[in-house]
Amino acid sequence: MPDDFSLVRFWAIQVVVAIGVFTLGYFCRRFIGERKIRQAETIAKEIIASAERQGEVIRRNAELEAKETQYKNRLLAEEEIKQRRQEITAIEAQLTERERQLDSKADLLTSKEVMLTARENSSAIREEHLAKREKELDSLIEEEKFRLSTVTGMTEEQAKGALLAKLEGEVRYEGNLLIKRIEEEARQEGERKAKNIIALTIQRFAADQTAESTVTVVNLSGDDMKGRIIGKEGRNIRTLETATGVDFVIDEAPDTVTISSFDPFRREIAKRSLERLLQDGRIHPSRIEEVVEKVKREMDIAIKEDGEKIVTDLGIQGTIHPELIRLIGRLKYRTSYGQNVLQHVKETTHFMGVMAGELGLDFHLARRIGLLHDIGKAVSHEVEGPHAIIGADLAKKCQESDLVINAVGAHHEDMEPQSIYAVLIMAADAISASRPGARGDTFENYVKRLQKLEAIADQHPGVEKAYAISAGREIRVIVNPTKVDDANTYLLARELKQKIQQGLEFPGQIKVTVIREMRVVEFAG
Repeated sequence: MPDDFSLVRFWAIQVVVAIGVFTLGYFCRRFIGERKIRQAETIAKEIIASAERQGEVIRRNAELEAKETQYKNRLLAEEEIKQRRQEITAIEAQLTERERQLDSKADLLTSKEVMLTARENSSAIREEHLAKREKELDSLIEEEKFRLSTVTGMTEEQAKGALLAKLEGEVRYEGNLLIKRIEEEARQEGERKAKNIIALTIQRFAADQTAESTVTVVNLSGDDMKGRIIGKEGRNIRTLETATGVDFVIDEAPDTVTISSFDPFRREIAKRSLERLLQDGRIHPSRIEEVVEKVKREMDIAIKEDGEKIVTDLGIQGTIHPELIRLIGRLKYRTSYGQNVLQHVKETTHFMGVMAGELGLDFHLARRIGLLHDIGKAVSHEVEGPHAIIGADLAKKCQESDLVINAVGAHHEDMEPQSIYAVLIMAADAISASRPGARGDTFENYVKRLQKLEAIADQHPGVEKAYAISAGREIRVIVNPTKVDDANTYLLARELKQKIQQGLEFPGQIKVTVIREMRVVEFAG
């Protein structure tokens, strides 16, 4: 029993403790919850009060902004109304002024109408008077015509024709004399100045007068090298000719090989290739092709370096396009009538500089034109057309100035000259090309040019004989004095000059001399 009682007591105590703990927890939770509720209510009231205050502030700010916007709109409206009133006032003033002008114009038109009415009346009187005078003049003219036909025995048309023919002959004769005198004075003055400038230009420049040939000679260390160059069954020499595009002439001349080609660039490649092969000692087809290709690449580099050196030596200012520099270097291996084109370009550049300095023109621009004037010859064998037009296209592609482009294209009159530089380059080009020994020509072409020059003169009526002299630089024309008078002699010279310019291509100038000589022969017996 005591054990059971203790157990019951123990469990009773446990139950009481549990109930107490539960009760205590309940009241604690309730107390804490009520406290949190009060705190939450307090916080909520504060939030509501703050929100109400903020709402009031926002409302007041909105009212203020609305009032400010309304005030600004009212000011803008008033300003606009003010401007409109000013515009209306100005328009009213303009309308008033226009009304005043219209009134004055109306008064003026009224006065003019009155004047026109008066003039019409006076014109009617004047027309009547003129008609009367015209009738009188007609009668006088008819009377004079009758007298003229009675005295001369010619009709009116015959007399008119005779009078016009006489007047035409007199006017033509006097006009020819006047033209002759004016052009003679201008020619003498122009020749004097041109001779001074050209003489000074030529005196300041001297150049070699030897022309390049079409062959190049390579020296050998011995005649046994000829067999190695030819190779077995001619394989080596055939490979050389195919790779370089030139002819190798191996004849009985001791210790030499002749390279023949009209293209100096190919001749130079062939010469360098052969010299390198001889120095190396290995001469066979594959080695030949390898050396030729290597020399071609080296030549491209050398051409560019030559072009840069020429531009520097000539003192050309301003940037020149790299493509033009490369083409300038290629001119070293181009010839024209036996004259090296690069040498011709350098001469022309010097001439242009001297003449531009004498005339007070742009020295550097003139030399730039001289350097580029024959640039088309570097590619003329690749592009169709005159080298002057090709050069102008190249200059335009490389962004040269319009003056340079026109001068390059006009230096052979393929384009219309548009500046004095274009005229100067014609003169400088002719000086360089026509100086003694500068260019070669075949005998056949020389004879044909002289014959054509004489044929142009012989075609003209009144010419008895024409002689081309001074290596084709002058033509002397002898006319029949009974068919060509003094005035027409001058006209004949001008016509021959124009025909020669149109029908014949020539470097430099051709002097036309017309000779009219009257001879009277009597025999005493």
